[in-house]
Amino acid sequence: MHVSVEQTGSLERRITVQVPAERVEDEVASRLRRLAGRVKMDGFRPGKVPFKMVQRKYDQQVRSEVVSELMRETLQQAIRQEDLHPAGGPRLEPKTLEPGKALEYSATFEVYPKIELAPLSSITIERPVVEITDQDVDHMLDRLRAQRTTWQAVQREAREGDQVLIDFEGTADGQPFSGNKGEQVPVVLGSGSMVEGFEEQLAGAAPGEHRTIEVHFPQDYRGEEVAGRTAVFEVDVASVSEPKVPEIDEDFARGFGVPSGDVAELRAEVRNNMARELEQTVRSRLKQQAMDALLEANAIEVPKALVEEEIDRAIQQALKRRPESMRKLNLPREVFEESARRRVALGLLMGEVIRAGGIELDAARVGSTLESVASTYENPEQIKEMYTKTPSLRRELEGHVLEEQVVDYLLEQAVVQDKPMVFDELMNAADRG
Repeated sequence: MHVSVEQTGSLERRITVQVPAERVEDEVASRLRRLAGRVKMDGFRPGKVPFKMVQRKYDQQVRSEVVSELMRETLQQAIRQEDLHPAGGPRLEPKTLEPGKALEYSATFEVYPKIELAPLSSITIERPVVEITDQDVDHMLDRLRAQRTTWQAVQREAREGDQVLIDFEGTADGQPFSGNKGEQVPVVLGSGSMVEGFEEQLAGAAPGEHRTIEVHFPQDYRGEEVAGRTAVFEVDVASVSEPKVPEIDEDFARGFGVPSGDVAELRAEVRNNMARELEQTVRSRLKQQAMDALLEANAIEVPKALVEEEIDRAIQQALKRRPESMRKLNLPREVFEESARRRVALGLLMGEVIRAGGIELDAARVGSTLESVASTYENPEQIKEMYTKTPSLRRELEGHVLEEQVVDYLLEQAVVQDKPMVFDELMNAADRG
């Protein structure tokens, strides 16, 4: 067998294989002889059909099967011989298929890039350092109070912070548009929930009052029908209510799962929850920085085939999240390309980090992670059994743990600088991120 390799692109290779004619013809003849021993034809007993007749009738079919199998078999041999590492399936092109001549074909495919990692010590990562203060706990309790806000109707003009219950109907250039009507819609003045200018024109409105409100929709408004246009709304105010925020007392504490109603115990529980959230956020921030730095320090070309496969997976996941009636809609592939390219590049780089760092899956960490995941469910033992018996879930869990081990390794090798931050600053940055 003769093999030659041509580089047709930075990652693309074309391998040409010649299989000796003797090997092809011997295999064809062998199969025809076996076939002759069992084939049936009119006028002949089973197994007594002359070989020439069997050959004349079945040669083309058998030859096609032999050629197909030899191409698959010899291609794998050639790939191993040339130490190639395909990334995606090959595109086969037969060149010579004539009886009595050597079988010649070519296969074109992409290979994995050769990666030489930049020194990980060149990576600099900022580690947020946050101390949860009493003031941070106070702010969190204020947010919890806001969650339990109730509304009390008042007979006065509406002001910022009030909830106004309205019926409305709008037109643009005298014509109705999608979403132009609403009944008994609650609007909190100053919340920014309505298009700019709408809430401001409700200020001072009293229960039972009618107002005409004119607003201009921005050019990038999500509703294309009215984007960049001016609309007029006829609005009837049904009621005005002011917020009633609960005090932090025994009833409030019980409402948040403290049976004793002890406010000090509630504060301690809130602080503990904030500490857990802080730990997760810091870890997430470190991981994001480590991945970004790894990508920035190692610019690699990624195989198109792997990117296309990743786009396919992303589209399938996106469709699963859609209602059944919308799953047949075509999603534009270009929307997913950038994130798919990033995931492929990160996967290749992390694989090289694992190899270079001699990182092995930590079975104990897999077990503790499973315990942690299962503890968030009502029946932890059932969840653990499900992960144990479902290979795909187990692989997903192990992949997550191995990824975390890579992050640990990167943080050990990188230059990590502490950055003092306050709790709300870090959490707000995480929400924006």
